[in-house]
Amino acid sequence: MSKAYIIGDRAAVLGFKGVGFEIIHAFDATSLTQALGQIIRANDAAIVLVSEDVAAHNPEAMANFREQSQAIMTTIPTHHGSNNSGFEEIRRLVEHSIGVDMLGKE
Repeated sequence: MSKAYIIGDRAAVLGFKGVGFEIIHAFDATSLTQALGQIIRANDAAIVLVSEDVAAHNPEAMANFREQSQAIMTTIPTHHGSNNSGFEEIRRLVEHSIGVDMLGKE
């Protein structure tokens, strides 16, 4: 059975446990790399959410995960605010897929 994972600091991700996400605590580049490696080895992920502040520590690990896994992965904002990286990534992928920026540039 496929699982949904969320990676981030404890305060940012704990609420997702109540809706069925597997929680993995990470707070820096090393712990993010370890968490993504754990998910790849388990090979049971359908969706992986990573808090924006943790994802910013190691974009190479994020890119590596996307190459090795079929799971959908995106970033989510935290209580610290958002830098819109998740939206920008989705906008870029939609534009690449269909050749038109359907979501509009701000």
